[in-house]
Amino acid sequence: MPETIDWVPDDHVPQRSRRGVLVLLLVIALLFAGSRTAVSFYVDSLWFRSLGYGEVFWKTLDIEWSVFAIFAALSFAVIYGAYLALRRVHADELPSGHTIYLNQKPIRLPVEPVFRVLAVVAALLVALISGASMMSEWPAIALWRYASARSGATDPIFGKPVEFYLFTLPAWHLILNWLLAMTILCAAMAALLLMVTGGVQAIERRRLRFADEKPRWRTISIALAFLLLVAAVREYVGRFDLLFGLHTIFQGVTYTDVHVAIPGMTVVAAALLLGTVIAAWNAVAGRNPRLLGLAVTPAILCFFGMTIVSWYVTNFVVKPNELEREKPYIVYNIEKTREAFGLDKFQQREFPAETTVAAADAGNNQPTIQNIRLWDWRPLQDTLRQIQEIRTYYDFPDIDIDRYDINGTQREVMLAARELNVDKLPESSRNWINEKLIYTHGYGVTMNPVNGFTPEGLPTLMLSNMPVQSTVPEMKISRPEIYFGELTNTDVYVKTKQQEFNYPQGDTNSLTTYEGTGGIELGGFLRRLLIAFDRGDLSKLPFSDDVGPQSRLLMRRNIRDRVSTVAPFLTFENDPYLVIGGDGRLRWIIDAYTTSNDYPYASRYQMQDGTANYVRNSVKAVVDAYDGTVTLYVFDAQDPIISAYRHIFPSLFRDAASMPDWLRKHVRYPETLLNVQGEVYGLYHMTDAGVFYNREDLWTVAREVGNGENGEQTTLPMQSNYVLMKLPGETGTEFVEILPFTPSNRNNLIGWIGARSDGANYGTAIVYDFPKTRLVDGPLQVEARIDQNAQISGQMTLWNQRGSQVRRGSLLVIPCGKALLYAEPIYLQAEHSPMPELRMVVLALQDRLAYGASFEAALSSLFGESGTAQETVASAEQSSAGGQPSTAAKSGDQQGLIHEAAQDFADYQRLTAEGRLGEAGQKLDALKKALDALSRSHL
Repeated sequence: MPETIDWVPDDHVPQRSRRGVLVLLLVIALLFAGSRTAVSFYVDSLWFRSLGYGEVFWKTLDIEWSVFAIFAALSFAVIYGAYLALRRVHADELPSGHTIYLNQKPIRLPVEPVFRVLAVVAALLVALISGASMMSEWPAIALWRYASARSGATDPIFGKPVEFYLFTLPAWHLILNWLLAMTILCAAMAALLLMVTGGVQAIERRRLRFADEKPRWRTISIALAFLLLVAAVREYVGRFDLLFGLHTIFQGVTYTDVHVAIPGMTVVAAALLLGTVIAAWNAVAGRNPRLLGLAVTPAILCFFGMTIVSWYVTNFVVKPNELEREKPYIVYNIEKTREAFGLDKFQQREFPAETTVAAADAGNNQPTIQNIRLWDWRPLQDTLRQIQEIRTYYDFPDIDIDRYDINGTQREVMLAARELNVDKLPESSRNWINEKLIYTHGYGVTMNPVNGFTPEGLPTLMLSNMPVQSTVPEMKISRPEIYFGELTNTDVYVKTKQQEFNYPQGDTNSLTTYEGTGGIELGGFLRRLLIAFDRGDLSKLPFSDDVGPQSRLLMRRNIRDRVSTVAPFLTFENDPYLVIGGDGRLRWIIDAYTTSNDYPYASRYQMQDGTANYVRNSVKAVVDAYDGTVTLYVFDAQDPIISAYRHIFPSLFRDAASMPDWLRKHVRYPETLLNVQGEVYGLYHMTDAGVFYNREDLWTVAREVGNGENGEQTTLPMQSNYVLMKLPGETGTEFVEILPFTPSNRNNLIGWIGARSDGANYGTAIVYDFPKTRLVDGPLQVEARIDQNAQISGQMTLWNQRGSQVRRGSLLVIPCGKALLYAEPIYLQAEHSPMPELRMVVLALQDRLAYGASFEAALSSLFGESGTAQETVASAEQSSAGGQPSTAAKSGDQQGLIHEAAQDFADYQRLTAEGRLGEAGQKLDALKKALDALSRSHL
């Protein structure tokens, strides 16, 4: 015995010691994780406060943790309460302990205390999981809490307003899913207790003694009653989901749904309620376990009955007369889908698409003609990277298209931000001081007109170089530094003792110090330590002599990450664009959308990274490139979703009317929105149910010839393009986003959308329907005409064989007068230098194709028979040539013209063979002018 007594402590002390160590490590881990979370909250609060949105941060935190606390507390109460109730029912059967024999020695196991501990632990675990999952859904709960019904319109089936489906129904689904999970867990707990108390053995007996089994069947009856009650509510609420059903022809409710499924689901819900009553009565009486089967039988019978009737109605009532039966519901789908995607704001107009040169009316459409975009963004980006990056660590991540008043005239231009890419820094310069303190920002922008070219085929730059040089007196940049942009993905510290690199200047560098108020002030050592801990900079920041109390941390500098953190409930455009402000500062504009999948009767479409059946471009986010200030302007106050968020966060949004006028001039119709609307419009422009059902007039976005991923030519869907033009039937020049359409599986044009961006017309669109009685060339047909032209095809073949590659720009289709004008730039790129140069411009009408080495030459060739056009072209040529006509044209000497043309052609061939493409282009232009002059001399 003494040996046994000595052995027991020897056996247990190490176990207790190990257990204590494990508990200590667990406590330390929890404290560490909790401290990281607390520090992250602290730094985030500083960041939001630096933007002036501290109230938004605390309101969001309050909503999130309120949702967590409520559902965690309810979950714990339900699970632990269910355990206590079940424990009370089985008080006489659940043993306080159980004895087992190990090596013929009795060991007493404390069953009841173990179950109590397990119940508490399980309830806590379930509470944490359910609270966290519901916490992540806080926008749905908040919208339900703060939204108010504003629209008077109701759906035709249930009579509910749109706000019910956008806000109330999603919240109901969340709560019902939570209730179902709780009910299933409680049922599982009841089953577990039955097994422990011998319920399994009692159920397996051939002869049951009901008087002895009342507590056990009472337990099952209670669990079943709650399960059936939740199922009944879910079935009743599930009727509303039929309005979002996906079917072969359309989406939404169907004839079978209205006449069978909805009444049937109501009956099933009633049957489930009846089963709830039966199960509850059996729980009180506890007399007959067979009543449990009776409780679920009515619902099962009703469900199978509804399924059989639905099958019969679908196959023998609907399908033989599908159009007639489904017609009202197709109309609902058409109307609601058009509303959900804003197609009801589209105006439709007929466009004659005439074929003659006179129909283009060049004289009255000069704003359109003179702003035809010839620079495609991809070749321009490659060219700018060669001529304007200056140093290898700069990059132009994107090209933006906008309009500005230049010399008293509105011009369409292309802008590119010169951003700093720290990943391109030399390896020897990749250290903490350089990356965090010195190389902190990009510098400047480039700007060029959309059709401006030098004689070498390069862009005519209005803004360029470092420091920024401007050829336009009124275009000045006061703050060219870009601390916040599309490539600024790292944290930096500013206002330190280290001066920041500004831009290269000969053999030296221009240095600067940040003068803005953006970012988080580092303050004392404790705040600096907490910030370093949160940002993963603990080994450097607290010990740097260059960082002082006045230094500032600039974090979340990527503008999309920045605005997404401020308003995570919005969907942001993937393509921000840069604006030069009236004060000379650089600002980014990012379009933001409110989306939903819960708009009744509407069809769902792909929207960036997800799907949506409702979308509104309700917000324009503006980010200052220097100090990172974020301002959100509401541009669709009628949108119920943004109205609800404004109620939740009143300090976050501003009215569109408060946007400065100089900034409002640069607001544009978003690309993503028009692309999605274009996809929807291809089907839903058919408003007649019969035409829609038969898909008689299905449209698709037109396709064009483009370069694939490997550089090979292929056909691709056209992307929307921005143009500055005068819309047919309208007065004045507008900034318009265009998208052409062809009939499905055909190449001829059938329609064209012009989305408007200026003034009172902002947010509207015009759809021009082309004649269906004759062929109107589509982009691929025009591309085929270009390829079939012997001169153009021969020239491109020649270029492709001499150490260079031909690149084709986007083909623009622009209504001009009463005709359609097609324009495509063609670039030449040497193999040894990825710097495309414009070498040819192709213009076309329906039955006329022209080309030239310059835009003016192509215009002259196309409109040569039009007196107005000739005057315009002559003026343009004279302007480009410095106001003096060519000497050969003055002399009128035909022999001299022939000799000059022959010499130009010989020089062109020689320069092309030598790879001197810029000079070769000048000779080709001179050759074209000589031939034009020779042609005129024969008239």
